[in-house]
Amino acid sequence: MQYNKVCVESFGYELPENVVTSLSLEERLAPLYERFSLSYGRLEMMTGIRERRFWNDGVTPSQAGMRAAERAISKSGVSREDIGCLLYTSVSRDFLEPATATVVHDSLGLPHTATIFDISNACLGFINGMVTLANMIELGQVRAGIVVGCESSKRLVDATIDSVLEDPNISRERLKLAFATLTLGSGAVAVVLTHSSLGRGGHKLLGGVTHAASQHNGLCRVEADTYFFDPRVLPEMRTSSTRLLKNGSKLAADTWEATKQELGWRNSDVDRFFTHQVSAVQSKLFFRSLGLDKARDFSTVEYLGNVASVSLPITMAIGIDQGRLNPGDRVAMLGVGSGLVCLMLGLEW
Repeated sequence: MQYNKVCVESFGYELPENVVTSLSLEERLAPLYERFSLSYGRLEMMTGIRERRFWNDGVTPSQAGMRAAERAISKSGVSREDIGCLLYTSVSRDFLEPATATVVHDSLGLPHTATIFDISNACLGFINGMVTLANMIELGQVRAGIVVGCESSKRLVDATIDSVLEDPNISRERLKLAFATLTLGSGAVAVVLTHSSLGRGGHKLLGGVTHAASQHNGLCRVEADTYFFDPRVLPEMRTSSTRLLKNGSKLAADTWEATKQELGWRNSDVDRFFTHQVSAVQSKLFFRSLGLDKARDFSTVEYLGNVASVSLPITMAIGIDQGRLNPGDRVAMLGVGSGLVCLMLGLEW
């Protein structure tokens, strides 16, 4: 896919106030650590994640997503009347029906003529939303739109800890499958995309490539289909981390080669990379598999953890705020999600 008329106008993001260290999660697992003679600090050692953030109890995905969206719209200078599409794109949502996008749309006071719906695709949902909106802009269906995401991981982490503590037949292998859940964090982000005739920043979305290896769809599973406030269902995620990293890295390498061909790029052409971050270990393997310079990466995983669908865009938003991009920089957004699915996008800043 290639774009000629789409600009990335602005990002906005919101971080929870509650900081939760990896050590504090391990201390909640003290009975199992003692039973299996596990050393404290192993979670940070294995992942590079020292802390993550959780929303206060009662904060819904739409509420935090709306605050991020307000920031993005304010930064963009785009009139709300020109926003013709709103997409909500995260795993966390307020309820099964209606779409969480309807709540965010109403809170923002956007036009009643705007197209609004949810997109869900594990950790790729947000950039899938960017592509969907970019297609609409390129086709002339809308002049501007906004993609919104918010992940709230506390309930999933709490449910996982309770589950392994209450399991009378718990094994080291069963505990290992639950460890990936402990890397999860929370956050909200939004991005405004515009037609080039409306945009002011000139940050061009050039295009990208998506590939799938769906034969690996069983490597990361949350079986229960639930919503934010459902007290009857406690979701639990089970992840085969080693196989996920191995097969995900291979898929990413193939997708990156196709992306370079689509955009006419070489590895050395890219000034900055922003990736979906699972752990520091995963990040090193990812860059090695793709033959890329890790020094051009920007990392937040150490203090945000794995923020699922908003990991990549919130990392980019923070990087922009910290002045990590300069006019004319070539930027690559590299996303991989369970399923397995990979989507990579190129921008000219």
